Amino acid sequence: MTGVPNPHDQFFKAVLSRRDAARAFIAAYLPEPLVALLDVQSAELEKDSFIEEELRESFSDLVYRVNTKAGRGLCVYVLFEHKSFPERLVAFHLLRYMVRLWEHMLKQGVGLRPILPVVVYHGLESWSAPRTFSELLDVDASLEPYVPDYRYLLADLSHAPEPDIHGDHLVRVFTLVLKHIFRDDLPDRLPEISMALRDIMVLEGGPGLVYTILRYLSLAAHNLTRDELKRAVETALPREGEKIMPTIAQEWIAQGRQEGRQEGRQEGRQEGWREGRQDGLMKSISLGLELKFGAEGLRILPEIRKITDADVLEAIYEGIKTVSTLLELRRIYE
Repeated sequence: MTGVPNPHDQFFKAVLSRRDAARAFIAAYLPEPLVALLDVQSAELEKDSFIEEELRESFSDLVYRVNTKAGRGLCVYVLFEHKSFPERLVAFHLLRYMVRLWEHMLKQGVGLRPILPVVVYHGLESWSAPRTFSELLDVDASLEPYVPDYRYLLADLSHAPEPDIHGDHLVRVFTLVLKHIFRDDLPDRLPEISMALRDIMVLEGGPGLVYTILRYLSLAAHNLTRDELKRAVETALPREGEKIMPTIAQEWIAQGRQEGRQEGRQEGRQEGWREGRQDGLMKSISLGLELKFGAEGLRILPEIRKITDADVLEAIYEGIKTVSTLLELRRIYE
């Protein structure tokens, strides 16, 4: 993938690639009749990828094979997909993925098995994308019997009431962080999140998980300062925080801008300030484009990299927060 890797996808995949987290998430967020049907503890991650090359930039590629309680080798596949903004064609892209997975089953000689597609969403907007494949088609009623259709499951973390956040310690923190990552109240929830890291630290691979969570907060939380994160972590995990935070600090998303300005002031060189500011702005713009518009947004980066006026870059960076389309964004600098 070109540009800055999507931290939301990275965090989602890092956590739900763990069998214990995936099993807990399935038990907590799938409808009760499905959970009752499944032997959740049998869930195993499929190692193969079934995504076509052009879809890799927008798919998280997590598939679990889960036995049913009926036994006799019966199983279903749970396909996890993550979204941080509504994507109208997600039902179409999921269907393409599902067909590839069914083709793989046939090659393995195991026969076709049901697939449960689960979209995990945590954006600020209400989910507006069609929930069924048929909704994407303009079909006369007489044609409906001839049109394939399915419905994906939606786990809307952003708009779930706080008491509805379920799961073990890891899944609760995972859900809480995703739910608040775009919200202004994230700093208020930070003490609760950081204290919960104590419970995660004792899990198998706990220190790595804690690092993953903190790295995600540092990369994706635009309303959280480095000092706020550092204080909260070192209060909750004084010994571990002293080791983790210096590494996390190096990856802070605004570091390029902050260091460039500081360097320019300290050395008294306007050129150093200007280059540092532009470098930091480009990093922030790149990430902002990917978070809001996905792979499509990254395609206009070559145009923006030609711009040398830092004030225009600043306007583009601020514009990403408010525009709805790439055409509106282009009007800012064209």
